[in-house]
Formats: sequence, C-alpha cells, structure tokens
Amino acid sequence: MADPKSFVALNIGSQRLSMAVFSATPEGGLLLKKYDSSELLADPAADASRVQQTGVAVNELVEKLGVAKQSVRYSISGQSVFSRFVKLPPLTEEKVDQIVEFEAQQNVPFPINEVVWDYQLVGSEEDIEMETLLVAIKSDALNEINDAVTASSLRTATVDVAPMALYNAFRYNHSALTQSAILIDIGARTTNLLYIEGAKVFARSIPVGGSTITSAIAKEFDISFAEAEEKKVANGFVALGGAYADHDDPEIAAMSKIIRNTLTRLHSEIVRTNNFYRSQQGGNLPTVAYLCGASVSMPYILDFFTEKLNLPVEFFNPLKNVLVDADADAERLGKEAHMMGELVGMGLRGLSSCPMELDLVPETVQKARELDARKPFFVTAGLGVLALMAAAGFHFHRGSVLAEEQSAVVGADTATLGNFDDQIKDWENIQKQVDVKTEPFTDAVFGRIFWLSLFKDLNSRLGNDSLWITSLEPYSQGKPVTSELFGGLGTSFERDEEDEDEDKGKKEKDLIDEILVKGLYREDAGSDVVYAFFNRLKDSRYFELNEVEQSDVLQVDQGARGERWAWTFTLRLPFPETTRIPFKR
Repeated sequence: MADPKSFVALNIGSQRLSMAVFSATPEGGLLLKKYDSSELLADPAADASRVQQTGVAVNELVEKLGVAKQSVRYSISGQSVFSRFVKLPPLTEEKVDQIVEFEAQQNVPFPINEVVWDYQLVGSEEDIEMETLLVAIKSDALNEINDAVTASSLRTATVDVAPMALYNAFRYNHSALTQSAILIDIGARTTNLLYIEGAKVFARSIPVGGSTITSAIAKEFDISFAEAEEKKVANGFVALGGAYADHDDPEIAAMSKIIRNTLTRLHSEIVRTNNFYRSQQGGNLPTVAYLCGASVSMPYILDFFTEKLNLPVEFFNPLKNVLVDADADAERLGKEAHMMGELVGMGLRGLSSCPMELDLVPETVQKARELDARKPFFVTAGLGVLALMAAAGFHFHRGSVLAEEQSAVVGADTATLGNFDDQIKDWENIQKQVDVKTEPFTDAVFGRIFWLSLFKDLNSRLGNDSLWITSLEPYSQGKPVTSELFGGLGTSFERDEEDEDEDKGKKEKDLIDEILVKGLYREDAGSDVVYAFFNRLKDSRYFELNEVEQSDVLQVDQGARGERWAWTFTLRLPFPETTRIPFKR
C-alpha cells in the first residue's frame, strides 16, 4: 500500500536507472528510506530498444521497492533536452512570460508547438540583466519516456532535467559555499559541467563520457563494445602522468593511456568552458571542483583532475545532509553515493521549494492536473444539485412559489452577468491597446539579439581555423544595403532621386533578405573545408539553403597548390521569410 508520507524519485540515465524512496524528517530534512538501481545495455547498437529497456527496468525497480501506484518525480538526461541560458533586459514581472516565450520561439530549434518547454530565472535581483534558463524536449520523445515510466503503474508528478536536479542537490548539501565551484558530472554519454557561484549557475553538456572511453578501447583492441566495457570495468584506471612506471600487463597499460587521452580531451573542453563562463557569463574561475557520476569511480581519476585543473578536487557526496534509514543498505550507498545526486535533487522537490524548479510534464499529465484541480468544484456543484433536488421534493407543494423566487434570482444573475460581459469586453479592448504598445518593445528585443545570435551561429559552424570570414554585407532584393543602414559608411550603391521618390510612396518596410559572406580558406586545408562549412549551414535555422543549388550561392577560388597561402570564397546566405529583417532607407 502506498505510503502518503513518502515520495518516489527516479533518475533515467542513458545506461543506468536508479530509484529511491524519501520522506521528510520531523525537523524538515530529507530521509532516504529505500534505494535500488538497474543497468541498461551499454552498447550504442541497442539504442533503438532503449525505451523498451527503460520500461522493463522501471517495472523491476517498482517491484523491488514496493512503490506501485505511487506518484513519481523523475529526471531525464541532459543530452535528450535542449537547454540554453538567455539574457533578458530588465523587465517588469508581468512581461517576463511574454518575452521569455518570444525568446523560446527564437532559440528552440523546433517548432514551439512540437515541444514541451519551461524556463527558470536564475541569478540575483541585483543583476543588471536577467538570466533565464530555457529547456525544451520534443513532445514525441517525452511521451515515449513517460509511457515507459507510467506503464509500471506509477503516476507522473514532476519531470526535471538531470543537471538541474543535480544542482538542487548540490545547493542543499553545500548551502554555505561562497566561492566559485565547478561540479563535473561524468555520465555514460555526456559530461555535465555545473558552475555554481552564489545564486548564479551556468551549465554545459559535453559529449564525452564513459561510453566514449569504451568506444576508444574497442577501436584500439579491435573488439566489440561489450567486451571493451567489460575490460574497462574490470581493469581500467587512469594512467598517471610524468615518470610513473606502466602497469606490468601491456594490455592494461595501453588501456590506461587510452582512458587518460580521452579524459585529456574532456579536460580541454572544461578549460574552454571555464574561459567562456568567465568572459561571456561574467563569472569567476572555479576555485574548487567536485566530481560525480557513474564514470568517476575509475582509480586515479581524482589525481588526474587535481593535476590538470590545479585546484582542490573532491568527490561530491549528495547524501552529506541526508539522513539514511537504518534498514537501507549502507555498504551499497557508500559505493554508489556519487551517482545519487539527481535522486536527491528530485527527492528535494517533494520536500519543499528548490532553487531550480523546472517541470516538463507531458500534455496528458498537465490536463490531468487541471482536471484534478477542478474536481472539488465538480463535487461541490454536484452536492448542491442533490440538495436542491431534495429540498424541491420535500417542499413540492411550494413548487410554484420557489419557481418564482428562482426566476427572480436567475433574472438578477443574468443582469449581473451582463454587466460582467460588458466589463470583459472593455478589458479585451484595453488588452488590444496594450498589445499594440508593446509590439515595438518586442521588436526591439528581437533586433537586439538577432545579429549577435546569427554571428554566433556562423562562428560555431566554421569548424576550425582553416577558414575565416573577412566581411558580411546585408542585401535586400539583390542589392547591398550597407550604406542605407550606416549612413554611407559602407561601399554600397548610391541612390538617385528617382529611387528616393519611389520609396516615399512605399507603405511596407524594406526587408534584409540575405547576407553576402566573404572569406578566406587556407590553401593547405583545401577547398573541401568551405563546402563542409556550407553543408553545416544547412542545419542553421537562420538560413534557407536546403532548396538552393550550391553553385548558385557559393563561389570558391582555387589554383595550383603552393601558389598562395590562402584563397577566397564568396557565399550568399538567404533568410527564410519568417526571419527577414525590416529596415528604413
């Protein structure tokens, strides 16, 4: 039988599921009552059956812990969710939802009606700009996961994102920490980096994890993924740098170096993210680091990160401030505590309010919530009807009098409701006037971020330093408009009086419908880097390249090898109709 005082937490990882039962202590703390976990097939070749495996694993955990028919709060891995930190200008509270929805439509790389999304304001009130975390997941993918969870008789209460659940657990256990810290969560497929600095938080997912190491071992020894995983678990450790002697077994020694090389790649990404956090997010470099996740149990990994980061490094213990029931398996909890951060974070959602409270429940769950909220009103209305019928039957002989009285009441209510209807129409008119007034502000926010986001998108798709952009020029209807935008500072065409007279009669704004990109590519890299850049741009939401011929928009100069250090290329990038930018001549 379900315990009404307990709450169930579930963490759905890419290769591991874990479940725990929590309850509140009399002092308002968190008590861990039960815990268990289940491994999924590690081989990426089994990804097609991942949802089915998840359903089977959840059902097994439900039976082991005896939590059938209870509500569950579960977290999904960060790699399956789109997330982005967005800065907003100072806004009044009533306008935040409107602007954030606009930002979501601009940033989420899917049609907004095909995703479930949520946001959280982060940072402190003293910040000049408001920092907002946007998260979104395709509705179809979320429904598949939710069906796998609820098939085992559980009821969905909350759906969170694993890195943010981990953040709640960290804040709960290190509430007194004032210095800048980095939490490195190394999972199976990805590594989540969490920067915590007071009320400030920043997160990034890096596609390097335990399975990356396993794949490298499988490739080096020409064995299957499953065999490589078995070898890694049995004998894997991080090779020590410097003058340390290799392991006596050449195979184990080679494997330890493969692990070190992969972790060195991860360290490089951490250094890049440190610099981004400091320069773009206004944060301070971390002064302490914490490790957690399923892949941090390899020997010498703590020594590796201490050496590379040149910081104090320790394992994050999410059970530091959590009481553990006497019946719990203390030995197992000691071995797996570093993998329980997301569970503790979800458990805290059932205890009280948390610093991060995202909720990505599917539409079916949202509708069920709304129905549950209306049930008391339905019951009250039903009881009222029954009471009225009983009274009418008991006082049947006074029916005609009651009918007249009710008619008078209805008439009065009709008049009252008529007044409300007039007021509602007045408010609707006021709302339309407000919408007209706020439209320029919405346009301003769009214009403020569009070019920065576009330039950032272009830069992210360059790939490497083999090519670079030398100039970008906006075009409208096949003509450059640089001089129109910047008062003649560009080298664009001159307008004659006839053109100006014609423009005065226009009622619609001119639109920037494409940009002309000029650049150089290194001769030793070859022209293929330009064509690869073009193909990557096809995935950008800013440009419409899938329906155009490459030769129509791309020109690449090239000649005999060794003749020049670099060659030029020219690329026209048309905008979709929905993102063409208006401007005044």
